[in-house]
Amino acid sequence: MTQSGWVADRIRAATGCPVELVEIRTTGDADQERPLSEIGGRGLFTRELDRALLDDEVDLAVHSLKDLPTRFPEGLSLGSVPVREDVRDVLIGPEGRPTGLSELPRAGRLGTSSLRRQGLALAHRSDLDVAPIRGNLDTRISKVDSGEYDAIVLAAAGVRRLGWMSRVSQSLDSAGWLPAPAQGALGIVVRTEDLAVHESWLSALQDHGARASVAAERQVLHALEAGCQLPVGALAIPFGSALRLKAVVISPDGQRTVRAEASGDLNAPEELGDQVARLLVQRGARRILDHLDPLPNPVSGSAQEGG
Repeated sequence: MTQSGWVADRIRAATGCPVELVEIRTTGDADQERPLSEIGGRGLFTRELDRALLDDEVDLAVHSLKDLPTRFPEGLSLGSVPVREDVRDVLIGPEGRPTGLSELPRAGRLGTSSLRRQGLALAHRSDLDVAPIRGNLDTRISKVDSGEYDAIVLAAAGVRRLGWMSRVSQSLDSAGWLPAPAQGALGIVVRTEDLAVHESWLSALQDHGARASVAAERQVLHALEAGCQLPVGALAIPFGSALRLKAVVISPDGQRTVRAEASGDLNAPEELGDQVARLLVQRGARRILDHLDPLPNPVSGSAQEGG
């Protein structure tokens, strides 16, 4: 709702038209108990919104782009990618106690609902007890303050949008700790037939560097046939008319890591994504992805990026 309100304000400013916010609860929102890997796959946080768009109940949907499938249902398109927020992951520890990943106690309990974050954390600290965590930001932070977790890892973008950056203990360097593809970016989805109708405000919200970056990152996922639930990180950085893309595939236990990077044309991001995906496969990424458990793994019991 915070993200949607931000977009609504900018549409109002660009067009002068009224914008109504319509709250829709998704399958992923409704079930806060079971690990996400048990209750759905692709579209866990998007199906209900897609249906509302296709049924003309709403005119646009605002998503965290990292949670969207790499290909849209027929009749829907990505209309705009606004300026991107902080792409990094952050660590939040108990209030008033500075906490870094290296300073966590031995066998400390780290909360995350992401296989990517789990693998990166265990590659850094193999002794950690990585455990799944669900709920909104307030709920997760309260579980740290109560001692249920020694720290949690979240996307900086969501923490910043909700005004909780004062609680951040450590921002994890995106050079080595690669974020989820499209992390920090919003995706505005509209009916394909309405792209021309909404062109004025879609264009006003569009950030071309962000759109090219997330297109390259998401193409890595698509080429690997890996959904947002799998342990893949990617980050593209525009420079001039070019784009530099780094990507990683890591096993959930942190024992195997494959990295690749390349540069390409800013106007051909999908080609760059395909190139980096091929490099990952050549270096053994498929062996990691093909051996993932379809159900919760022994370490964390969760397989959804989230937060």
